Amino acid sequence: MQIRLTTTGRQTGTPRTVTLYAFESTDGALVITASRGGSARNPAWVHNLRAEPRATVKVGGDERSVLAREVSGKEREELWALVTHAFPLYETYQRRTQRLIPLFALEDAPRS
Repeated sequence: MQIRLTTTGRQTGTPRTVTLYAFESTDGALVITASRGGSARNPAWVHNLRAEPRATVKVGGDERSVLAREVSGKEREELWALVTHAFPLYETYQRRTQRLIPLFALEDAPRS
């Protein structure tokens, strides 16, 4: 599914919105892949989420607050299998770069 992710710029504090593909995990989190087509560098939104994990996601007409969590280890392996099964081109992107392509789980933010 296509989503619109709005992060907070880590240097400017300005909202930054990008359109990404997301995949739903078995626990309902949205999983996003920082492939950047296999580029040697991460997309800017990765740095923004690492600095400030609170973000907004818009899916269709539904908008919600989320907390982003970069996944690693066994969880990353499982989610990588999920996203590459749905979109095999990610495997090609991974072969193009020496960096490990980051994956993030976007989970509903707790209400305050």
